[in-house]
Amino acid sequence: MPPRVVVAANTDVGRKRTHNEDSYAVSEEKHLYIVADGMGGHASGEVASKMAIDIIDNFFEMTESDPEATWPYKMDRSRGYEENRLVTGVKLANLRIYESAQRDAQLRGMGTTLVAVRVVDDGVLIAHVGDSRVYRLREGRLSQLTEDHSLLNDYIKMKRLSQEEIENFPHKHVIVRALGMKESVRVDTILDPAVPGDIYVLCSDGLSGAVEDSEIQQIVRDAPDLSHSCSTLIQRANEYGGPDNITVVCAKVIGTN
Repeated sequence: MPPRVVVAANTDVGRKRTHNEDSYAVSEEKHLYIVADGMGGHASGEVASKMAIDIIDNFFEMTESDPEATWPYKMDRSRGYEENRLVTGVKLANLRIYESAQRDAQLRGMGTTLVAVRVVDDGVLIAHVGDSRVYRLREGRLSQLTEDHSLLNDYIKMKRLSQEEIENFPHKHVIVRALGMKESVRVDTILDPAVPGDIYVLCSDGLSGAVEDSEIQQIVRDAPDLSHSCSTLIQRANEYGGPDNITVVCAKVIGTN
């Protein structure tokens, strides 16, 4: 049986945007938690992020009720069943978003980043594409578990940039991988062995781009409950100008079944 978790979530338009292109899902029955940060003009970003959430949720619904259902992609034998299931849901969402954008000129260029957490028997399974993040707070210390699929991160990996160069990098928000950009997408996965007391923080870059990791750590560590964590993190991002939509999902492991 998967570990038991408690969850809270919140989203906010921020201070600079006129509408919220983020979407999130909290499905405790499916042990599935998702944050998607849409991009594209004419509100098509929110179309893409909502599509991603709905398609993945529907795929899990279908495969839960009908284990013999035909999957749209072959199983990758190097991955376990649940990892295959999560990756397939994300790949299917990518294809549907891409196809919709090709059919409708108003949706051309839409896409979305995505982080999805699925609580499984042996821990927490994470799938991610783009620069939305999953952090884990364990024993008071925050660790970033996902790696940003961004131009800035590619530069950091290729050559050592100084802190000043990183802060002044002119293309900080350029994404090199997202759902809907191409017909197929590579999905990164992580299996993190969960420990009671761990708190997983899923967020769009409206949080991580505005609030330093050290401050995220302090807020989540010191908050009286998860709802307070979510609201305080959003409030802090807005205090720093709220340049983007802000979405946070916090999931705390409270024990094993």
